[in-house]
Amino acid sequence: MALSNDSEATISEFLLICFPNYQTWQHWLSLPLSLLFLLAMGANATLLITIRMEASLHEPMYYLLSLLSLLDIVLCLTVIPKVLAIFWFDNKSIGFSACFLQMFVMNSFLTMESCTFMVMAYDRYVAICKPLQYPTIITDQFVVKAAIFIISRNALISLPVPILSARLKYCAQNIIKNCICTNLSVSRLSCDDITLNKLYQLVAGWTLLGSDLILIVLSYSFIFRVVLRIKAEGAVAKALSTCGSHFILILFFSTVLLVLVITNLARERIPPDIPILLNILHHLIPPALNPIVYGVRTREIKQGIQNLLRRL
Repeated sequence: MALSNDSEATISEFLLICFPNYQTWQHWLSLPLSLLFLLAMGANATLLITIRMEASLHEPMYYLLSLLSLLDIVLCLTVIPKVLAIFWFDNKSIGFSACFLQMFVMNSFLTMESCTFMVMAYDRYVAICKPLQYPTIITDQFVVKAAIFIISRNALISLPVPILSARLKYCAQNIIKNCICTNLSVSRLSCDDITLNKLYQLVAGWTLLGSDLILIVLSYSFIFRVVLRIKAEGAVAKALSTCGSHFILILFFSTVLLVLVITNLARERIPPDIPILLNILHHLIPPALNPIVYGVRTREIKQGIQNLLRRL
C-alpha cells in the first residue's frame, strides 16, 4: 500500500505502448500512416481554401462541408502526430493533462462529425423534399446556429468522460496498451471502480451517435420516398446525385465505426492489436476520404479546385 501511495504521488505521465503483442508492426506501418496523414491534411486544406476563394461555393451546403473538414483536421492533428512520434522516435510518454485532453477531443469531435452528417442529411432532405422552401430554411444563419449546436451539444456531453477518468486514483501502473488515450485504456490502470466511467461513455456515446443515425435514416427515407415518385426522365438520377457523396461518406463512417465497435466487443476472441490498429485508421481514413469523395463527385468543387490551381 505504501508503494502504491508513493507511486500515485510521483506518476506524472503515461506510457503509450502501441501494439503490445506485435511491436514490429509500427516500423512498416509508419510509412503508409504518414502518407495518409499528409493526404488528409492536404486534401482538407485544399477543400477549405477552395471554398474560401470561390464565390460560387459560398452556400450553406459548402459551409457545412467546411465544418466537416475542420473537424477532420483537428481530429487528425490530435491523434496521428503522437502515433507517428511513437513509431519514429519511440516517444511513448504523454503527460496526464495531454492524455485527458486527447481523450476529450477524440470523444467530442467524433460525435461532432456524426452530428454534422445529420445536419447535412437534413440539408439534403430540404433540398429534395422542399425545394421551394430551401432558400428560406437553409440560410447562413441556419448554418451558424447548426454549428453552435454541433459544438456545444457534443462538447458538453463528452466533457464528463475525461473528467471522470482524471478523478480516478492511479497506482504504480502507468503503461497504456494503446497508441492513444482512450477512456477504457486509461481508466483500467486505476485502483478505483470504473463502472461509472464505462456506463457514462456507453450511454453518452450511443445516445449521441444513435440519435444522429436515426435522424439520418429518417431524412434519407423521406428523400427516397420523394425521389421514387418523380416521373420526369432523368430527374431521379439528378436528385440522387445531389446527395450521393454525402450518402457514401455516411455509409463509410458508419461502417468503420461499426467494425470498430464489433472488434472491441469481441476483444477476447481476436488479437488485442487489431482494435488498436482499427482505432488509428478510424481517425485517419475518413478525414482523408471525405474531401476526395466530395472533390471527385461534386462538379462545383472540382471546378473550384481547377480555378484555384490556375491561379497558382
